[in-house]
Amino acid sequence: METARDCAGALIRPLTFMGSQTRKVLLTPLMHSARPFRVSNHDRSSRRGVMASNLKELLSKTLDALVITSGLVTLVLEEDGTVVDTEEFFQTLGDNTHFMILEKGQKWTPGSNYVPARQQPKRSGIARITFDLYKLNPKDVIGCLNVRATMYEMYSVSYDFRCTGVKALLRGLLRFLSHAAQVTGQFLIYTGIYMLRVLGDTEEQASPRSRSSFLKGVGTMLR
Repeated sequence: METARDCAGALIRPLTFMGSQTRKVLLTPLMHSARPFRVSNHDRSSRRGVMASNLKELLSKTLDALVITSGLVTLVLEEDGTVVDTEEFFQTLGDNTHFMILEKGQKWTPGSNYVPARQQPKRSGIARITFDLYKLNPKDVIGCLNVRATMYEMYSVSYDFRCTGVKALLRGLLRFLSHAAQVTGQFLIYTGIYMLRVLGDTEEQASPRSRSSFLKGVGTMLR
């Protein structure tokens, strides 16, 4: 019995240790790595770069970097003045986000590059179509055509016309014409040779007849 109890205890102790370690890992909050951010004072006259992993660390390092001794400060986004006061919202912001620190009585003011969200950019036209002719191979006779249509400077649609079918048809036509030219040339050569032979035989047959008629004429004159 004692041996069985010892064996059971030896098996239970590792399982208990593993369970406590697993619980410790699961309950321990995840530590975020430090990320780069940019900070400035209310009038943007002083700018600094800091590394922080959470909102509390960012506030502490910002106060030290900008030499601010005031205990009551507000952290806002430099681009639009949105207040950053929760850790959850801070963790959603990307690296190199620009923050502004405001002391008591100070207010956020827009910068020179600030564009209100309601202000829509001016549109110079309704639609614009661009044609781009290019070649995949410098030896190609017929190139490819890219057509891009832009509407309201917001939506764009493009299509590529690659004339591969036309190229294949043109190659086949050129090959056919080349073959036809070769056949026609050979036909003309053979026809010329045949005509020369026919003309040569005709001349050979005509020459004995002309000689005999000439001799008959001479004999008649001598009589």
